[in-house]
Formats: sequence, structure tokens, C-alpha cells
Amino acid sequence: MSEWVAWHEGYVAGSALTRRLAVVQRTICDALDASPPGPITVISMCAGDGRDVLGVLPDHRRHDDVRGRLVELDPDLAQRAREHAADVAPRIEVVTGDASRTTSYTGVVPADIVLACGIFGNITDDDIHNTVARLPALCAPNATVIWTRGTFAPDLTPTIRVWFMEAGFSELDFVAIPDTTLGVGANRLTSPPRAFEPDVQLFTFLPREERPSRRGGR
Repeated sequence: MSEWVAWHEGYVAGSALTRRLAVVQRTICDALDASPPGPITVISMCAGDGRDVLGVLPDHRRHDDVRGRLVELDPDLAQRAREHAADVAPRIEVVTGDASRTTSYTGVVPADIVLACGIFGNITDDDIHNTVARLPALCAPNATVIWTRGTFAPDLTPTIRVWFMEAGFSELDFVAIPDTTLGVGANRLTSPPRAFEPDVQLFTFLPREERPSRRGGR
């Protein structure tokens, strides 16, 4: 069992991860509800088994409008997501690939909803800043970006929220989940999107023992 497959075992009833998932799913629903008529493109970076997106779509009224791509490096998790998507959202493509490189999103951007969940707690502060600054190149006008980061000390989430504003996003919401060190943010692109650049490195996961998430949450 890989590290990331084992990490997914933490999704059990009442767990902090499950509570965070509920917030992420609610935020996805809000973004879908706010989308204008017509197709809605979704991309998910480091998508895991896709339970955040794929858990929402079957019962959502915009189900038939949604298409997009989930990118996950772990082949077992990607296969789980692929099988789930085939059952509930066949317009969602699952790619076993490197979510840290923009090339993985060629052909599916600009996206209306971008998920960057489970990333910011595993990379350097500079890589977070770089990723946020480059997100407009993955986004359609008025796109929503949903992201997560632990609020453990030293809490970087206030700085990340400023970085989103500097990158041309307005804040829709930030939820610090009570009795946990988990946080979920949502931002809307209010500046003009930027041109997509393939083969750009957004971030690099740190060795496990160096990851900020070891202090409390992704």
C-alpha cells in the first residue's frame, strides 16, 4: 500500500478528513450552483480517488453540464477514481500523471472550477506562492479555485489568502474547521485570465519528513 493509499484510509465517519471533505464538497456545490448556463469544466490537481468531485456530481442538478479532468500520480488511486467516474460522471477524465506540471492540463483548460486540495501542506511556501500566482493561466473568467491547507502553527493560511488576492482573485470563503487544524479556501478569479503555458513546474512535493502537513494537516 502506497503512502497516499494509506492516507485515504483516514476518511472514516466523524474524522477530521471527513469533515474537511464535507466542506470541500459543499464549496463545489456552491461553485456549480453559481455557474452560468452551459458547460462547466472542472480540473482537480492531486485528485486522489476523486471523492470530492465524484461525490457531488451524481445528485447535482448541473451533473450533465460538467466535464473535466482529475490528475493523480498514484496509479491505484487514479484507477479507483477512473472506475468511480465511469459509473457516475463519464464526462470526467481521470489521468494518471504529474499534477505539478501544467502540461497535465493541456486540452482541458481554461477551467471553471479548479481544485488544489491536499497540496499546500506538502510543498514549500515558495511553491505555494508560485502555484497561486500561476493559477490564473488554468482558469476561465470568473473561475472558482478551491484549496486546502492546515492552520497549524505557524499558520500560513492568512498569507496564502493575500497571495490569492495579489494573483487577481477575490475571496469567496475561508473555513477553519473547528476542533481541527484543517482549512478550506475558495476564491474567484476577478482579473483577466492569463495565457496557458505548457510544461511549467508549479510545485514539488517535499520528502515526507519535511512536509508542513506533518504538523497537522494538508
